[in-house]
Amino acid sequence: MSGRNRLVAAVAAAALALTVSGCGGSEETDSPDAASVTYLTSFGTFGRDSYAYVALEKGYFKEAGLNVTIKPGTGTVDVMKLIGSGQADYGIGDLSGVITTMANEKMPVRAVAAIHQKSMAGIASLGKAIDSPEKLPGSSIADSSGSTNMIIFPAYAKAAGIDPKSVKFVPSSPQSLPQLLAAGSVDAIGQFAAGKPLLEKAAGGKTVTMLPYADKLPDLYGNGLLVSATKLDSDRAQVEKFTAALVKGLVYAVEHPEEAAQLLKKHDRTADEKVAAAELTEMRPYVLVDGGSAGKLDRTRVEAMIKLFAGTGTLKSTPSADDLGVYDIAKP
Repeated sequence: MSGRNRLVAAVAAAALALTVSGCGGSEETDSPDAASVTYLTSFGTFGRDSYAYVALEKGYFKEAGLNVTIKPGTGTVDVMKLIGSGQADYGIGDLSGVITTMANEKMPVRAVAAIHQKSMAGIASLGKAIDSPEKLPGSSIADSSGSTNMIIFPAYAKAAGIDPKSVKFVPSSPQSLPQLLAAGSVDAIGQFAAGKPLLEKAAGGKTVTMLPYADKLPDLYGNGLLVSATKLDSDRAQVEKFTAALVKGLVYAVEHPEEAAQLLKKHDRTADEKVAAAELTEMRPYVLVDGGSAGKLDRTRVEAMIKLFAGTGTLKSTPSADDLGVYDIAKP
């Protein structure tokens, strides 16, 4: 939606580096004795990331003794690198992307909470052109190189009983995806479920059909809250307080999408409140699942994700669950 929680081009990474160094961002008025921390969204300032602004505006961070500056992220790998290098304290990344990244390069970054209890990744098409996995073979799908959707697709195809090589992925910039779909330049695009309202707006009100990967891979987590291993070692209490405040904002945002969209608009005047609220409505069932605890990160499920991706042959090495996360930070 995440935004899109994607691996992005160097230009976007450079833009984020400038942002983190002092351009833009939203922050609370400093409170005496409060710790100042920087937080990165998953990708930009879409409605799906507005829960951080809710936590800011509702005073949840301040109640936790934190002065939080929110900066727009540019995808999982960049967020991981900035946290790992100490340029940001907290951020959001897709946990599938975290696994594949850590399989290639160990980073001092750990997940401490699950923002999405189910992955929001999937395939979007116009109308009913591709309304089942069986219609995917022979289609062209645009997405950014190394995106979460591309990372997960081989596992999804295997679960759906289709050959992953029967689909042609067309490397494209994240910004161009809605226009490519609306123009019919490709059959489908990689997209997160929460992005459906934005796509339908770009397509002039035409219906967008989503094929969520979660239909075939229900145990796959989506985005997670990331923090540096150093921060965990030096100030676990702060990590627990930050996590609780962010998850509180997350739950409030999906339960009050219109208000959350208004709070986002205070920090991003270009935000479309209607689309932002619709994104949060789409996101709600991925956050609040079957009465489970929002934010909960389960070791067994992470181990299953590692095994799933290892089985597709896409991992250069196999990280352990302890390489990826800490599982007692997000409290019920």
